Amino acid sequence: MTDPNNRPVTGYPAAAAAPSAVYPYAAPPYYNNNNNNYPYQNPYATQQRNIFLRRVIAILIASTIITGTILFVIWLVILPRIPEFQVDSLSVSNLNLSNSLITANWDLHFTARNPNKKITLYYDEIAAAIFFESLSMADTTVPPFFMDKGNETGRKVSFVASGAYVEKWAFEGMGKERDEKGIIRFNVRMVARVSFKAGAWRARRRYLRVYCGDLSVGVSLNKSSGNLLGAERQCRVGL
Repeated sequence: MTDPNNRPVTGYPAAAAAPSAVYPYAAPPYYNNNNNNYPYQNPYATQQRNIFLRRVIAILIASTIITGTILFVIWLVILPRIPEFQVDSLSVSNLNLSNSLITANWDLHFTARNPNKKITLYYDEIAAAIFFESLSMADTTVPPFFMDKGNETGRKVSFVASGAYVEKWAFEGMGKERDEKGIIRFNVRMVARVSFKAGAWRARRRYLRVYCGDLSVGVSLNKSSGNLLGAERQCRVGL
């Protein structure tokens, strides 16, 4: 006799407690807060970092503006002016032009002025050269010197050329000026490194360029010496 309690069960079987049935979607991964690769960004920390960077940039800009303003005010108070140079005399002796060679001695006397009432000047590394047009005839150096506020000083410079080769165009140009006009025009150039100082304020060294042009020296055909014609000559000066 069949037990009625053992009848076959019809319909759907009971659902098993499987993870896929309970959670139809994958669970979110777990991140350890102590892990350096933790992807979460704290918006408050990011905001604070941005504020800090903006403050640093603002401080740098403000410091630059303040420093520039202070230097500009100092410049307005001091009012630095470029020194002045003047050629007082120029003479040539033992001049000999032969076979594209030149032998001569030049003696130059110039005056330097410091027009500044609050700035002293220090000259060093002074190089000087004498030219005919753009060709250098001889060069030398000038000893360093100091100029007080509103002061002026004179310096003598000597140039020597002993059988120096002269390019054809320059050799012919000097001969033509001497034969036709009884003069030879020379140019003098100087480059000096100069420091400006006013009390505790001291500017960085600057290179001063001095150009004294068209210095006509009277030299006749039968003479080997001559002097600067006319009065003193002002030179062009620039930094």
